[in-house]
Amino acid sequence: VSRLQRGIDEQVANAILIKVNQIGTLTETIDAVTLGRRNGYKSIMSHRSGETEDSTIADLAVALNTGQIKTGSASRSDRMAKYNQLLRIEEELGEMAYFPGKKM
Repeated sequence: VSRLQRGIDEQVANAILIKVNQIGTLTETIDAVTLGRRNGYKSIMSHRSGETEDSTIADLAVALNTGQIKTGSASRSDRMAKYNQLLRIEEELGEMAYFPGKKM
């Protein structure tokens, strides 16, 4: 979060790539997205290289309303797991589903 604050202070960007397992904790992830949002930054939830089929970043992208997820092309099972989770979430939410990405 301190590096993000430095970037905000120096006005060097307008978005942040969130790599949950690189940030450290879930709380720090939420804090980074919140700090970015308060300062007009967009957030993109991302996986790391060597990723597994864990689809947690899809859940976090929806929960934190980031509107964007970076996981690569729909060509491998580890990536498809994340896209499939987004589809399951949309199906479960039904009419309550909201996608902020179109306005980004």
